[in-house]
Amino acid sequence: MANVLSDDDWLKARRSLLEDEKAFQVARDELAARRRALPWRSLSQGYAFDGESGSLTLDDMFGDCSQLIIYHFMFHPDWDEGCKSCSFWADSYDGVELHLRARDVSLAVVSRAPLEKLLAYRERMGWSFPWYSAAKNSFSQDLHVSFTREDIDSGKAVYNYEVSNRIGEEMPGLSVFRRDSGSIFHTYSTYSRGIDPFNTAYQLLDLTSKGRDEADLEFTMSWLRRHDEY
Repeated sequence: MANVLSDDDWLKARRSLLEDEKAFQVARDELAARRRALPWRSLSQGYAFDGESGSLTLDDMFGDCSQLIIYHFMFHPDWDEGCKSCSFWADSYDGVELHLRARDVSLAVVSRAPLEKLLAYRERMGWSFPWYSAAKNSFSQDLHVSFTREDIDSGKAVYNYEVSNRIGEEMPGLSVFRRDSGSIFHTYSTYSRGIDPFNTAYQLLDLTSKGRDEADLEFTMSWLRRHDEY
């Protein structure tokens, strides 16, 4: 049990932490500005995806917006259901699309599994966000979230901007794109713990006295279930 203080002493401790929280927020704003200032890179290859309305391009995913966020959802073509951890993240995405669109941003989810598997799993989970299949293109490989076992074992797989053999054939990530003057640019991608801020449940747990409470578990998120499996 933590220290229990008088009201005055608790307020003093809380105000001290508040100063650190304010400093962290300033640093986070500065980091966000540096992220926005990153140079862009051109996408020289066009990609054809499978969606509910048929074949579409990356350009189509933008809709009427000039910016596009894609979550790389781990769903191997051979799997019968989506990744449990990615499902945990995806539970935060429904309902946010309209707010993003109001700020000129579209949101989509992309996986390598065939479209029929994606849509069946989306229905099971009760989600409604747009989900597209990259089964017929190299998009997931080019964005460094899908790998062959041969590349992993031979040390050729690059994940989170470094060579790693401690990864699976499917890994999570989030990428951002910009459409300008008819061209599409890749402006940002983040992987591994970089996607942590986009999980609403974890951010709420971080506010509690027990936090994520995972230190004594066999491995991180071993407690986790898909929301229809609890």
